[in-house]
Amino acid sequence: MSSPTSFSTTADVAADSFAGQLRLATSEDWDASVHHRFVEELFAGTLSDAVLARYLVQDYQFFDAFVAMLGACVATTDSKPARLRFAAQLGMLAADEDGYFQQSFAELGVPASDVVSPHLEDPTEEFIGQMWEVARSRNYADLLVVLVIAEWLYLDWGQRDLLLPEAAKHRDWIDLHRGEEFREWTQFLIDELNRIAPSLGSEDGARLSARWTRVVAIERAFFDAAYAF
Repeated sequence: MSSPTSFSTTADVAADSFAGQLRLATSEDWDASVHHRFVEELFAGTLSDAVLARYLVQDYQFFDAFVAMLGACVATTDSKPARLRFAAQLGMLAADEDGYFQQSFAELGVPASDVVSPHLEDPTEEFIGQMWEVARSRNYADLLVVLVIAEWLYLDWGQRDLLLPEAAKHRDWIDLHRGEEFREWTQFLIDELNRIAPSLGSEDGARLSARWTRVVAIERAFFDAAYAF
């Protein structure tokens, strides 16, 4: 089956670039995530507290591994400007994103035990495994593949041209994944991946393509799991 030659995105990405080709190859799972029921209900302000709490508890489990990935990028990039950019992003995570989680957990009445040591759904466990694998590998391209998916897919749904909901627990999660600062951060990651990526036809390219395909599928399954009561 032939692949489409273009796609709708909030980032500036050529369809024939490394990231662009991988994005095109995974359009089905990517677009299903961007337009997922969770996202539609989040923007509409109709997302139930139970689903939001379940989703946020699972998402919070990525925090430590995500920080480790950024730290590994600081250590492994061949670019001094990129090293400084990753370091700056580490500070933002500690200040803004963690603050949203703590406030939302309190508002939603999530027990501390669920925040610290919840049962991990299968997509959560697999995504954490992917994150720690690339963090420990110290392979810059593998790190960027996972980071690009994690941020670009969220930018694509967060930046959708829809009215924002009134409740802070819904609106603030969207705001963390939209706007010029987040778009610039995501664009930086995509540009870095395209800068250092091997040919897709190479052995390394095939490995990165396989990781990309699996991680995008995990992202879709992660949204699904929020409703799997």
